[in-house]
Amino acid sequence: MDASALFDLGGRLAVVTGADRGIGAAMAVALASAGADVIGVSRSIPDDGGDTGAAVRAVGRRFIAERCDLGDRAAVDALVRRLSDGRPVDILINNAGIVRRSAALEHADDDWDAVLEIDLSAPFRLARGLGRGMVERGSGRIVFTASLMSFLSGAGAVSYAAAKSGISGVVRTLSDEWAPHGVTVNAIAPGYITTELTGPTHADPASHELIRSRIPMARWGRPSDLAGATVFLASDASAYVTGITLPVDGGYLAH
Repeated sequence: MDASALFDLGGRLAVVTGADRGIGAAMAVALASAGADVIGVSRSIPDDGGDTGAAVRAVGRRFIAERCDLGDRAAVDALVRRLSDGRPVDILINNAGIVRRSAALEHADDDWDAVLEIDLSAPFRLARGLGRGMVERGSGRIVFTASLMSFLSGAGAVSYAAAKSGISGVVRTLSDEWAPHGVTVNAIAPGYITTELTGPTHADPASHELIRSRIPMARWGRPSDLAGATVFLASDASAYVTGITLPVDGGYLAH
């Protein structure tokens, strides 16, 4: 078999949350470059998809923008209904997330609830809703964005650590239930990637250098560093891979 054919996503439709910036944008463009059409989901994505939509169309694929506040359960349920009534979704990338930073003793209930809703509940609801069609059709790929905090302490961001630890549990459970139906469920755990979410840490010279010094590859990651893992887990190349949380971290966890 031609190995390149294993990574070919031609004819498939991918839904990517948080597709308007950072890691989500890089994932959307990577999937399009491998042949997939993309539905990009974000609370404020432009009608034309902005830079992400332009990049997807530049490689000859179709981009559709879907606005959705993932913190609003009714909006998430409505999104699932719209997507389920259209062209079958082959790939779901549950990437969108937020973080609220404070010491645990000062962490407000509203911050806890907001992070758990967007980072854990919404991804599960999307996976449950779109996974139903995948199970019925006997094929599908679901990829969550986890975090190093799926493995390590989340000091200063307890709700984010709880959500991302929960993602790994959801991945293991869904993979166990849905593998017999041809649906794989995995997660990618990015290391320290230069994005809006890590902006405060990246902007502080001391924190930036401390983290860089702990990364064996001696640099912070870029959103594009997630492209290969995304296409792999969305493609036939990973047909016998399910239930894993794959670190893409420049060796941070191994150090």
